[in-house]
Amino acid sequence: MARIGFIGLGNMGAPMARNLLRAGHALRVFDLFPERIGRLVAEGATAADSPAEAVSDADVAITMLPSGREVRAVYSGPGGLIETAPRGLLLIDCSTIDVATAREMAALAREAGLGMIDAPVSGGVSGAEAGTLTFMVGGGVEEAERARPILAAMGKAVLRAGEAGAGQAAKICNNMILGISMIAVCEAFALAERFGLDPCALFEIVSRSSGQCWSLTSYCPVPGPVPSSPANRDYAPGFTAQMMLKDLELAASAARSVSARAELGAHAADLYRRFVEGGGAATDFSGIIRMIRGG
Repeated sequence: MARIGFIGLGNMGAPMARNLLRAGHALRVFDLFPERIGRLVAEGATAADSPAEAVSDADVAITMLPSGREVRAVYSGPGGLIETAPRGLLLIDCSTIDVATAREMAALAREAGLGMIDAPVSGGVSGAEAGTLTFMVGGGVEEAERARPILAAMGKAVLRAGEAGAGQAAKICNNMILGISMIAVCEAFALAERFGLDPCALFEIVSRSSGQCWSLTSYCPVPGPVPSSPANRDYAPGFTAQMMLKDLELAASAARSVSARAELGAHAADLYRRFVEGGGAATDFSGIIRMIRGG
């Protein structure tokens, strides 16, 4: 079993860390909020007072952080992992951040004699809790294969997309599709409601027709057709609207950086921005149907 330093114990990081503990790995954990550390220590982890201490005797370091700013601070800031980590350590960043930062951190790690991959995830909090995440990996083949058994303890699929930054590129492309498709499904159900169409009837028809998609069949934004969807829990989040907005903004920024057209992605970001600014930030992203209905 591996010795792992785990940094970032939020809604995603904590259940991911728990699954590593259940798989028998030795964890030393750090977070800015001591109560988060305490919960993991009660389950068998060891506490660290800093990111550097968390990885001081580790084989692998895993980070799950909110944005590129925090990733830069933890990896390349004063006393950061790239400066202080033992040589040969494998760095795995599971945060969702911009491609440029992922590539820059990987280059700095390589210069310091460290292996690094970007491995953002799909599956949300429920996937993190169930250990069914999909990891989209960017980095060298050797590093990806070294990380595979660690990631497999937290997910159902570990898919290498290419070299450094490719995991982040795949993640933002995936979530741009997700954000756009959820809006389309919400608009269709809102329109059907105006016609008095039973939502369960619409679900049965579309799920067997050309409009079928994950946003419909796994995450239906109206109560009833998919019992496990957040719509049946008053849109308590599996993946918040704020996080969807973050990913759509990353996609829009990435598109601009390479002069790619992504007009629907940009429009989806505008709609989610309105929803978030209107009070929906902590609501599940499928809850945008409330705004689309006009209520």
